[in-house]
Amino acid sequence: MNYTKSVQLFSKAKQVIPGGVNSPVRACKSVGCDPVFIKKAQGATLTDADDNTYIDFVSSWGPMIVGHAHPDVVGAIQKTAVSGTSFGAPTPLEIDLAEMVVEAVPSVEKVRFVNSGTEATMSAVRLARGYTGKKIVVKFDGCYHGHADSFLVKAGSGLITLGIPGSPGVPDDIVKNTVSIPYNNVEVLEKTLRDETLDIACVIVEPVAGNMGCVPPAPGFLQTLRRLTSELGIILIFDEVITGFRLSYGGAQHYFNITPDLTCLGKIIGGGLPVGAYGGKAEIMDCVAPDGPVYQAGTLAGNPLAMAAGIATLKLLQRSGFYKELEEKSDKFSDMLRGVADRTGIPVQLNRVGSLMTGFFCSTPVTDFDSAMLADASRYAVHYRQMLGQGIYLAPSQFEVAFISDALTEKDLELTAKMTEWSFKKMLEK
Repeated sequence: MNYTKSVQLFSKAKQVIPGGVNSPVRACKSVGCDPVFIKKAQGATLTDADDNTYIDFVSSWGPMIVGHAHPDVVGAIQKTAVSGTSFGAPTPLEIDLAEMVVEAVPSVEKVRFVNSGTEATMSAVRLARGYTGKKIVVKFDGCYHGHADSFLVKAGSGLITLGIPGSPGVPDDIVKNTVSIPYNNVEVLEKTLRDETLDIACVIVEPVAGNMGCVPPAPGFLQTLRRLTSELGIILIFDEVITGFRLSYGGAQHYFNITPDLTCLGKIIGGGLPVGAYGGKAEIMDCVAPDGPVYQAGTLAGNPLAMAAGIATLKLLQRSGFYKELEEKSDKFSDMLRGVADRTGIPVQLNRVGSLMTGFFCSTPVTDFDSAMLADASRYAVHYRQMLGQGIYLAPSQFEVAFISDALTEKDLELTAKMTEWSFKKMLEK
């Protein structure tokens, strides 16, 4: 493929944007190449600045569950934009989307919209601290909850990709109030939560870890987490920025039948526009200003374009059989990929929950951060570059998730499996 214009754009971007990108993983450093610059997308296809086309398995990191530029979503945005793009005042659309979220998500009785997943998690933790009067936050190694200071302790996502253990600029006085423990380790979980020397306000967790690659919760892990936090008076926060409205219409909490106290949302609820939300029990949410003392604000929160896109997307997800069909498609595709691994002998651990999946280049099961780190990132980098050259757009990091969208066809998946087998065989030749 010819990447001339993308190379020129990246060079130009680096003069005015740190690293030439507005989010670190996009720089493609861990996969040993420069990024391609995308100019348009439709359905399951991306087109770059050089007019190369790709089958897309990133889905803008999750929100494009119905595909890119769906006419219902685009139409809703266009119709809303004619009346104005931002007012800094309440709008009817905020109520409409809030009612849809409250009806869909088991834990949410009231919801506050913000502009990103990071804002949602940051605000939820502040609320948990304000409600309980306690200060310690417990998170899990490899789970990423945005780039707020208190979360950059053994975080996943770009921190793994770039090999950054935390971040300069985060004071010790802040991170000392965050405790990070192994994901899926019930023994350490119980010991930590029962430690009377810790003043624990909340536990925040990705119910399916998605930022060290897809790592499912072990049987009983989330149930034990819910039981212990309820017993000990600790607020349980589900970070469903990725899993919300993806695993089911009610999110991971409906999928696993576990109800947290607070839930963080993003991505899908904005239909691809910048959005986030946090919600939960009315008793807790009533502590948020202006009703309560816990302050949080946002000039663009509840933006009418994002609300309209979210409403249109959620209406599409209400179609009978949507999640069943997406599950069947994802299951069939994962079987194809496992067959490729078996035939070629390339050691791959394929983790999947619903339409989220990651193929780890390693021979041992991936159940937590430490086992994820055994994956061969250099082999993934070779695979990424080879697949990109064949028109398959994967996440530019071993430690991210592939997203299956409704727009992907059986032909798309069969071609991707075929190209995967070609890539694996090519690696064996070297």
